Amino acid sequence: MPEPPYRRVIVKVSGEALAGSEGYGVNQPTIDRIAADLARSRALGVALGVVVGGGNILRGVAVSGAGLPRATADAMGMLATVVNALVLEAAIERAGASARTMSALAMPQVCETYERQRALRHVADGRIVLFAGGTGNPFFTTDTTAVLRAVEMGCDAVLKATNVDGVYSADPKQDRNAHRFDRLSHQAAIDANLKVMDATAFALARENLMPIIVFSIAAPDAIEAVLRGKGRATIVGG
Repeated sequence: MPEPPYRRVIVKVSGEALAGSEGYGVNQPTIDRIAADLARSRALGVALGVVVGGGNILRGVAVSGAGLPRATADAMGMLATVVNALVLEAAIERAGASARTMSALAMPQVCETYERQRALRHVADGRIVLFAGGTGNPFFTTDTTAVLRAVEMGCDAVLKATNVDGVYSADPKQDRNAHRFDRLSHQAAIDANLKVMDATAFALARENLMPIIVFSIAAPDAIEAVLRGKGRATIVGG
């Protein structure tokens, strides 16, 4: 069996993905499926980090329009990502892999505080590290967090798990004529204002030559398939 093309990656999982078909909260069967996929992927010998979103619980940019300052709303969204990381950590441990949650927001009674050197040691020890709390700062998305952590951890790529099987010129659920890309550059994604990731994340990936692999998390064993070079996905950059 050929070696996986990427040996160290960050997997970005949206909060919405953890909600499954329910649309809100955490759907345990969905979380268990994703956790098992991550555990099998780690068994390939690939070092894994995971950045989770919080949109299944609270999205800061959405609630900021209800009278809350954006910085406060974003802090609430960062707390939601910690909840998701802890749920996913427990599921990964049940699936037979070792996992550790690290938060950019200090909450030592709940989980470890993110420190780069400690995170690198966890990865070297074979643990799947879940990076929660975003960057620890408002006005930055978890997409940007995923690219930032990938650069800090010396990763080969960011695996962006979405609800579609790659990057399209428009929303394929709304535009049947939307064109699917097999590969495109970071700059092309920025210029076309493609919404699969925010422009800050694409720009950071471009500056650090970090490939972003966009794929559907709904497919069976989706993460493992991408790591084996078999999954249907779009490569941005690289």
